[in-house]
Amino acid sequence: MSGSSMRDSAKDPGPRGRRRTWAELLVGRVRRQKPGAERGQQIRAAAVQLLRRHLNLGHLLLEVGGPLPAKLRPSAWPDLRSDHGNLGALVGSALRDQALRLGVPVAVLASQTVASGIVQICKAHVEPSLGVLLDPEQRKKLSSLLEITGQLSEHDMFSRLSFCQELWKAQDSLLLEAVWRLHVQNVVNLQELLESHEDAQAVAAWLFGNVRRLCEQTAESGPHSDIAGAMLSDFMQMFVLRGFQKDSGPGRNTEAERMPQIAAAVLQAMLLLALEALVDGVQEESLAHKAAQCWFSGFSGHTLRSIISTDSPKRFFRHTLTQILTHQPVLKVSDAVHMQREWSFARTHPLLTGLYRRLFVLLSPEELVGHLQTVLETHEVNWRHVLSCVSTMVVCFPGAQQLVTDWVARLLARAFESFDLDSMVTVFLVVRQAALEGPSVFPPYADWFQASFGSTRGHHCSSKKALVFLFKFLSDLVPFEAPRYLQVHILHPPLVPSKYRPLLTDYVALAKTRLADLKVSMENMGLYADLSSVGDVIEPHSQAAQDVEKAIQVFEHTGKIPVAVMEASVFRRSYYVSHFLTALLTPRVLPSTPDSREAFVESLRRADRIPSSLYSAYRQACSAAAKEKPAGVARGMETDPSCAEDALALLTAALGELRAAVADPAQHDALSAQVAVVAERLSSALGLCEDDGSPEVSKIQLSILAPRLEQREQQVVDLLLASFCQSVMVASSCAPPDRQGSWAAHFVTATCGRALLPAVLSRLCQLLRHQGPGLRASHVLGLAALAAHLGKPRSALPEVHVGPPAPSRGLSIPEFFDSLLTCGSKESLLFCLKFCTAAISYALCKFSSESCDAWYSCLSPGLIKKFQFVVLRLFSEARGPLSVEDAASLPWRPLCLLPVDWQRAALCLWRHKAFRDLLKEEEFHLTYRDWVQLELEIRPEVDSLSDTERWDFHQWAIREHYLPMPSAAGGCDGDLQTACTVLLSGMMDFQSSRSYDHSENSGLVFGSYTGNRDIFSRLQEMAADLEQGLAVPHGHAASRGHFLFRVFRSRLRALAGGQDLASRLQRQQELLLCKRVLLGLPASILMGSPQVEPPAAPDCAEFFQLVNSELRNFSHGGALTHDITVHFFRGLLHACSRSRDPSLAADLTLTACHTECPLVLTSALLWWPRLEPELRSKWRCFQDPWPRELQRLREAWEFAGSFLSPDAESPDTMLPAAGPAWVSAAALHFAVQRAEKGSLWRGLERLCRLQDELLLVLLFLSSLDLLSSPLTPRAASSPAALDVCAEVLGCLEKRKVSWLPLFQLTDTAAGLGHILLRLAADQHVRLLPVAFYSLLPCCEEDALIQDAAFMHVAVDMYLKLLRLFAAGETGALSTTARSHGLQDQGDPVNLVTRARRFLLRSVPRCPTQSFSHMAELLASHGGCDPELSAALLSRQQAPADAGLSPEPRLF
Repeated sequence: MSGSSMRDSAKDPGPRGRRRTWAELLVGRVRRQKPGAERGQQIRAAAVQLLRRHLNLGHLLLEVGGPLPAKLRPSAWPDLRSDHGNLGALVGSALRDQALRLGVPVAVLASQTVASGIVQICKAHVEPSLGVLLDPEQRKKLSSLLEITGQLSEHDMFSRLSFCQELWKAQDSLLLEAVWRLHVQNVVNLQELLESHEDAQAVAAWLFGNVRRLCEQTAESGPHSDIAGAMLSDFMQMFVLRGFQKDSGPGRNTEAERMPQIAAAVLQAMLLLALEALVDGVQEESLAHKAAQCWFSGFSGHTLRSIISTDSPKRFFRHTLTQILTHQPVLKVSDAVHMQREWSFARTHPLLTGLYRRLFVLLSPEELVGHLQTVLETHEVNWRHVLSCVSTMVVCFPGAQQLVTDWVARLLARAFESFDLDSMVTVFLVVRQAALEGPSVFPPYADWFQASFGSTRGHHCSSKKALVFLFKFLSDLVPFEAPRYLQVHILHPPLVPSKYRPLLTDYVALAKTRLADLKVSMENMGLYADLSSVGDVIEPHSQAAQDVEKAIQVFEHTGKIPVAVMEASVFRRSYYVSHFLTALLTPRVLPSTPDSREAFVESLRRADRIPSSLYSAYRQACSAAAKEKPAGVARGMETDPSCAEDALALLTAALGELRAAVADPAQHDALSAQVAVVAERLSSALGLCEDDGSPEVSKIQLSILAPRLEQREQQVVDLLLASFCQSVMVASSCAPPDRQGSWAAHFVTATCGRALLPAVLSRLCQLLRHQGPGLRASHVLGLAALAAHLGKPRSALPEVHVGPPAPSRGLSIPEFFDSLLTCGSKESLLFCLKFCTAAISYALCKFSSESCDAWYSCLSPGLIKKFQFVVLRLFSEARGPLSVEDAASLPWRPLCLLPVDWQRAALCLWRHKAFRDLLKEEEFHLTYRDWVQLELEIRPEVDSLSDTERWDFHQWAIREHYLPMPSAAGGCDGDLQTACTVLLSGMMDFQSSRSYDHSENSGLVFGSYTGNRDIFSRLQEMAADLEQGLAVPHGHAASRGHFLFRVFRSRLRALAGGQDLASRLQRQQELLLCKRVLLGLPASILMGSPQVEPPAAPDCAEFFQLVNSELRNFSHGGALTHDITVHFFRGLLHACSRSRDPSLAADLTLTACHTECPLVLTSALLWWPRLEPELRSKWRCFQDPWPRELQRLREAWEFAGSFLSPDAESPDTMLPAAGPAWVSAAALHFAVQRAEKGSLWRGLERLCRLQDELLLVLLFLSSLDLLSSPLTPRAASSPAALDVCAEVLGCLEKRKVSWLPLFQLTDTAAGLGHILLRLAADQHVRLLPVAFYSLLPCCEEDALIQDAAFMHVAVDMYLKLLRLFAAGETGALSTTARSHGLQDQGDPVNLVTRARRFLLRSVPRCPTQSFSHMAELLASHGGCDPELSAALLSRQQAPADAGLSPEPRLF
C-alpha cells in the first residue's frame, strides 16, 4: 500500500466522524510473528503462487535454454517431486497449474503450447533465402524446445495427436527442416505426422512443394548443404520404404494408412517435374535442371543403403522405369521410325541416361528386358524414352547384345505366329536402335536383316500369309524410312520363293520410288557402302574411289574379280560404267611391272567387263602421260627399256595363265608345261641366256638387319611371290594341299634356283622379319607354303650366312626361316603364331602320305619349338592335358577362308594327332633351355600378356611344367638347382650376345632393352627358395657348391684362353655381368651353407675364390667397388643372424679374410664411412657385443684419420691399430687419397715414426696408385701418389730397410708377399716394372748401387719392361711419365731408354756380388739387349767381393 493511501485513511473520520491516529490504527493488529520454519514455507508458497498467476507458458518455452543456475533451481517447489534441477520440471509445474485453472488436460495444453512455439520459431525467419531450412538461431531455439518436449513426453505430459493437429493448423508457416527435426529427435515420426492430416492430397501437395524447394537448395553449395543432403536422403528413404512396401494382405485398411498414398504421390510428382523439365529442354544452369539432377542423385545405393535389404527399392525402381517409359505417349510408331536416329545414347540428355544407369543398378539385364517387354505389352509408351533406354542398356551392360538378340528373336517368332503387328514394330525399332550404337556393342542392321530374312530358315518362309505380313509391314514403313534402311532391304532382300516373287518386286519398286523422292539414286550406291550407317549418303564419285581401292584389295587376296564388281557390271550398269570404271581407269604412268591395279584392269578386260572404247581411251591417255614424263626419270632403264618391259609383261602373263590353270581342275595335266613357260619368261626378265648356266654358289651371304636388292630383282621377286601366294589361295579353295598335285614344288624348283635364290631370300627377309605383322592372311599362307617347299630339298641348296644377331654359322633354308621369326613384341609374337601355324599345317597336310623324314626335311626344329612356345604362352587352354577327342582335322582348309580365325587354327593344329606324334621326336622337344631363350626375347612393355598374366605363365612353365619334367624330355628332374643353373646360363648367354650398357649402375640392361627383367625376378625367387632349403633333392652333396659360382667359373674359364684385346674385353664384359647378377641375388649366397657344428664360421670359400681370381682384376687401388663390398657384409650379417654366436661368426669370417681374401678388408676400410652406419644399425638386432674384427677395422680407420689430422702431435695419436700392420697401412693409404693437400704434407712429415712393415705396404699401395692413375679416371692423381712414394722411400733409406723385395713377388710367396699379391690386379703386377723405374729418380743412387740385391732386381724389371713394351701393354701408360712430372719421360720409349742408360751407368759401379746368377736371369728372358747382356756377363766373371753381404730375405 502506498503512502498516499495511508494518509487518506488517516484523515478518514471513520464512522464516528473522527480521524483515527496511527496508534489507534495499529491497536487492532496482531503482534508481529517471530521468524520460523512454518513462516518460511508460507512465504515461499506465496511467492510460487504469485509466479504461477502471472506466468506466460509460450514465452517461457521460447526463452529457456539450457539448465537453470543453481540459485534459481526450483528445488523447494512442493509439487515437482523428484525433478529438482530439471528444466522440464519448471515447465511441467507451470503447465499443470495452467491446465488446472483452465480445466483442460495437461497433455493437450502442452501439445498446443509446443506447437505454438514451433510455429513462432518458423515465422521468425531471418534469412528468407534459406527457403525450407532454418537459420542457425532458429535451429538452436528449436533444439532446446524439442529437448523440453522430450522431457514432457517422458512424464506423459504430451499428446502427439493433439500436437500434430495443432501443427497442421499453421502448415503454411511450417518449414520442412522443422518437420524433419521432429522426426530425427523422436518427437513425432514423419509417418504419424503426415497421416494425422485430414486431407491426404493437401499434405502431399505441401510436401511436394517443400521437397522441390529442398532439391533446389541442395544443388546450391553452401554451409547448409550437408543438412539439406541429409534431409533429402531421409525423405527419399521414407518415401520409398512406405510408398512401395509389400502389401500385408487383402484385409489391409488402406483408409487408415494414408502414408503409402502420400509417399507415392510425392515421388510421382517429383519424377513428373523432372521429366517435364527434360521435355522442355531445360538448360544446365537453370534451377529446374539443378533440382532434377539433385532428385535423380537420390536414386542410388548410397542413399538407399539402409533399406536395400527390403524389396522396396527394387519395386520403386521398376515403377519409376515404367513411369518414364509411359510418360506422355504422344509419339506414334511412324514418328519413332523417322526420328529414332536422334535418340541414341550420345544424343540423349545426360540426366536421363544417368537416371537409366542408376535404375539399372538393382535390375539385372534379364529383369530389365522382361520389364521392357511387359511395359510394351501393357501400356502406351513414349517411344523416345523406350528407345533411349534400349541404347543405354546395350552400351552399359556388357552382355546386353546377346540378351537383346534373344529377346528380338522371341518377339519375331511371336509376331509371325500370331501376326502381331506390335511385336513386329518392337523388333525393328529395337534392332535399329541397338545397331545405332555401333558394331562394338551390337551387329549392324544389315547383318541382322540378312540373317533374319535372307535364308529359308526365316519365319517369313513358313507360309504365304507370313510373306504377305512381312512385305505389308515393310511397305507401311517406306514413307518414314531413312534411305539407308531402304537400301539394305533392296540390296539384301528377303528370300522369297519364285512363285511369290511379285511381293518382293512390288516392295522393291515402292522402295526405289521413295529413294527417288528423297533424291537418292540406288544405281549410284557404292559397291562397298557402309549400310550399317544411317548417316548422309556419300556422293557417288567419292564412294567410287573407295570401291576401287576395296575391289583391288579383294583381288589381291583372291586373284579373282570380286563378286560385287561382277554383279554391279550386270545389275547396276549405270553406276559401274559412269562412276566405278571412271575411278578405276584414271590415266597414269603405267609401271614397268604391272601392279595390282593394272592386273585388275586386265582381268576385267579379259572378262569383257570394260567397254573396248573406254579401254582404248584409257591406254591412249596412259601413253600420253608417259610421254609427258620427264626424260630423266627412267634413265635407269635406258639399256633397251622396251625389251625389259616386254619381258616383265610376258612373265606376268605367264604367271596369270598358270594361276588360271591351277584354278581349273581340267588343266592340271598342263601345269608342268606352264611352269616351264614361267621359268623361260623368268630367265628373259632377268637377262639370262641359256648358255650362261647357273653359277655354283657354295653359300649365300645376307644381312639380316638390312637386306638389299636391286630394283630389277625386287620387281621380279615380288611378281613371283605375289603370283605364288595367289595361286596357293586359288588352289586351296578347290582342294587340300595333298590333292593339288606337284605344281607348287615344280614352281619353286623352276623359279627359285640358285641364280635367283639370294634375291628371293633377301626379299623374304624383308617381308617376314621387318614387315611380318603387316602382311595379309593370304600372303602369310602363301609364304608359309613357299617355306615348306624351299626346305624340302635342303641338301641341294647352299647354306645361308646371315649377319648378327643371327648365328654366324651357315644355316639351312628351314633354319633360315626360323631365324626370321622373332617373338619380342605382341605383333611379332602373333605373326610368328600365324606363320608357324600355316607352315606346319601345310607341311603336315601336303606330305601326309610321305615318310616322317619328308616332314623333318621341310620343318625346322626351331620353327616347331617357336610354335609350341607361342601357343603355350598365348593360350592357357593348351597348357592342360589333351583329351582323347582333341584329335581334330588339320586346319589348312579353314585357314584359306578369309577372315582367318588364327587362334582356332593354332589350337586345332596343337591337338592334331599328326602334330602330337611329331612332338614325340627328341629334336622337336621344347626343352627348358629353349623356353628360357625364347622367353628372354620378350619385351614386357610391348608384350601381349599383362604383368600378372606373364607372372602366371612363368610360374606354370618353371614350377609346374619344366621343374618336374624328366631331363630326357628337356626338364629338370625336380632339381631346383638345375632349373636355376639353366635359367642363369640362358640369361647370361642371351645378354652376352648383345651390346651392354657399360654403366656400373645399369643393372641387367643392354641399351634400352629390358627383356630379361622378369626372368631375372624368377631367378631371384628360386634362389631365395634354395637359400631357405626348399626343393633341394635328397642326396645332393655340398661339394657341388652353389650353382651361381659354378656357372660363373665355367663361363669365365671358357673365356680364359685369349690374350688379345678383344678377348680381354669380352672377359671383362662377362665379369661385369657376373657381378651384376651377384648383386641382384640375395646376399646370403656369398656365405654358402651355414655351419651347424663349431666352428660357426660361414663358408665363404667360393666367394673368396671369385674375388681372388676374378674380381681382384676388376678392383681399383687395392679395393673392390662399394656395391660388392656392402653386399658381402650384408651376407655376413645374414649368416650371423642364423648363428648361435653372431660375434664369433663375424670374427671367424673376417679373420679368415686376413689370409684368404685381404681385398675384402681393404675394401671395407675404403668404404668404412658408408659401411659402418649400416653395420651398426643392423647389428643392434643381435643384442651381441660389437665383433672384435669390426672394431679393429674401425680403429685402423681412426688411426689413419688421426695420423693426417693437424692436431696429431702426441705419439699416442700415431700408434697403429691392433692387428696386422698391413691393415693400418691400407687405412692410411686410403686416408692419403682423401686428404687435402695441406694436411697431406703435414702427415707425410710424420711417416718416419711408423713401423717398417707398415711403410713397405704403404709404398706398395702407392705404387699401385702410380699405375692406376692413367688407367682409371677415378684413381688418385699421380703427383700425390709419387709424393707419398718419395717420402716413404726416404724413410726406408734412413732406416736402411730394403724395399726391393716388393718388386720380386711371386705366386709362391708367403706371408706379407702373398697378401700384397692378392691386393693388386694382375695387370698392375705385370706393370710393376713401370712403377720401379718411375720410383728410381726418387732414391739416392749411390745407396741403391751398394745394395747387393739391387742389380738383380733392376735387370729383372728392365727385361720385363722390354717385354711389356714389345707386347704393347705400355700403350695405356703413354702419359704416365708425363703425368708424373718426371723430365725426359714423356712416353714408354723414354722410360725404357732412361732405364737402359741407368743400368749401363750402374753396372761398373755395383759390387761383384750383385751379378751372381745374372746369366740364368738373362737366359730366361732371351737376348733382348745384347749390349747390356755383355756388360752384365763381363762383371759376373769378376771375382766376388767377400765383403758384401748376401741378398736379404725380407719376406
